[in-house]
Amino acid sequence: MRKGAPERPTLADVAAATGVAVSTVSRALTRPERVNPVTRARVVEAASQLGYSANSSARALTSGQTRNIAVLVSDVTNPFYFGIIRGTQQELKAAGYSQILVDTEESDELEDAMLNRLHSSYDGAIVAASRLTDRRLAELAASMPLVAINRQTRGVPSVFIDTPSGVTQSIEHLVSLGHRHISYAAGPDTSWPNERRWRSFRRAADLFGIRISRIGPFGPRLSAGPVAADAVLNSGATACVAFNDLMAIGMLARFRERGVRVPEDISIVGCDDIFGADFCHPPLTTITAPIIQAGRVAISILLSQLGANDQPPRRTATLPTHLTIRASTGPAPAPMEPDRAAGTALE
Repeated sequence: MRKGAPERPTLADVAAATGVAVSTVSRALTRPERVNPVTRARVVEAASQLGYSANSSARALTSGQTRNIAVLVSDVTNPFYFGIIRGTQQELKAAGYSQILVDTEESDELEDAMLNRLHSSYDGAIVAASRLTDRRLAELAASMPLVAINRQTRGVPSVFIDTPSGVTQSIEHLVSLGHRHISYAAGPDTSWPNERRWRSFRRAADLFGIRISRIGPFGPRLSAGPVAADAVLNSGATACVAFNDLMAIGMLARFRERGVRVPEDISIVGCDDIFGADFCHPPLTTITAPIIQAGRVAISILLSQLGANDQPPRRTATLPTHLTIRASTGPAPAPMEPDRAAGTALE
């Protein structure tokens, strides 16, 4: 745009003038048969008064005609996002849309910048595991069609994978095996699901009357596993629930290096059930999440906002999880005998 040139009115400007959602404005101007006649007339009048361009190229940029959807993930190398990407791709392909994949590198600043920089290139966005604040995410959702995965923020359409209930199942499982001190290896402080899992962890601990400890935060990566493993051993816990499978798998490798037996000496639970969780040694007990389904449902909700499918517009969906028990969890180790403990302390 030339310096000093007036900015071209956008769908968000028309939405603000009429008091309806951006998605409603889009439908009123591109698929008018799907909108109430009174609302449609109000939108058309506001668009005319604002000088909203009817130029075909302008429509391609601002009225939902690019047939591209942006999918933003925090770390494209994390296998968790492989499922999200596969699910979004399947649903978009069936609807005749293309996918723009963006890796935000665990950065809230990059996530915000990319959403704004690419705004003219897509009709809507899927944000998986956003690192943005609730306030900023809500502001963006008010200005563009957007669906968040693994996030529940007022005013933001979302698909929530209920891993907190899986954490409760994990605690119940570990308590049934005799564990009375369990650690939580926390993920990034900017991760919304991290705090919800910790809250669920604390509620379950209160219910069963067990001792808990929180270690971290750690990056949600394989490389964080060794440091997390050492911290768990220092905590004295006999079991640990890790923020995600990558961290848990890294912990298993570190325990092997140190000669700590899993599950005889310590039990480990992961989260997500990514590809490879059942191939590691020992196979990982983990919270199984419907990751591909989350991607598909998020696209379905977004397309319903755009009026691009036959589904009635909806705002939220919650997908259940369950605990998959494998060989990384077992009975709590017996307390050391006093003489043995004293001897160990002197070594």
